[in-house]
Amino acid sequence: MITIAHLSDLHLGASPLAPRTLEDAVATLSGRELVVVTGDLTDGGRAADLSTFHRLTAPLGDRLVVVPGNHDRCGDDLGSALMSGARVDLQLREGCAIVRVDSTAPHNRVAWLSHGRLCDDVLRLIDEALARVPRGLTTVVALHHHVVPLPAEGFWEHVSEVLGLPNHSELALGTALLKVLRGRCDLVLHGHRHVPRQFVVDAEGARPLRIFNAGSTTALGAFRTFLLDHGALLTEPRWVQVTQRPRPSPQHWQAPLRALTLA
Repeated sequence: MITIAHLSDLHLGASPLAPRTLEDAVATLSGRELVVVTGDLTDGGRAADLSTFHRLTAPLGDRLVVVPGNHDRCGDDLGSALMSGARVDLQLREGCAIVRVDSTAPHNRVAWLSHGRLCDDVLRLIDEALARVPRGLTTVVALHHHVVPLPAEGFWEHVSEVLGLPNHSELALGTALLKVLRGRCDLVLHGHRHVPRQFVVDAEGARPLRIFNAGSTTALGAFRTFLLDHGALLTEPRWVQVTQRPRPSPQHWQAPLRALTLA
């Protein structure tokens, strides 16, 4: 059995509350969880804010797995610092395999161009990484951008939606990615959108594929954990409150589980 904690969209540098909330989150972890952070560690892509992230998460050691988000590509462009320039890699931990995917692109250097990018070459690399996963491990794909359509959030996303701009859109090859993962992966963990969501493909099948958007950990003051045994969720995901500052209730954070059908 393994426990995975999913954090995202910390936006360090945006507010003095953000590092305090991250510090609170690290303090709540027991020392056994695998911690996955799905991008936007920083708000402006500044190296100083990444140093703050490394300092606050140092107690997690090699239990920490991160991918870059679009905000991390601004400023000092931290994408290479977070994934060493690779678009896809495979991280093996005890009982778990994590395929990290960099869904950012050079256009993310412009702050308002926030949409991600996948291509056929990246899908091929993901397919090859999955083929190297030892049998019986819980398998997770971690990336920043959302893979299925989500409602626009906030004024500028609604403007982008009205104008037909790509900034609010899911990854163009998101459905193709899910087809690559189907039957070979247990969890897709992502961020980018700040309202938590959850989906499932093949809910009644032998190996359901569950998709979770973390929301913004620092805005919510909370994160989800997952208890799994060989890929199967043993309980419903659990919300962990990490700050005493007022926040919405978990019932408000968590949208209902939605089933997806892949053609």
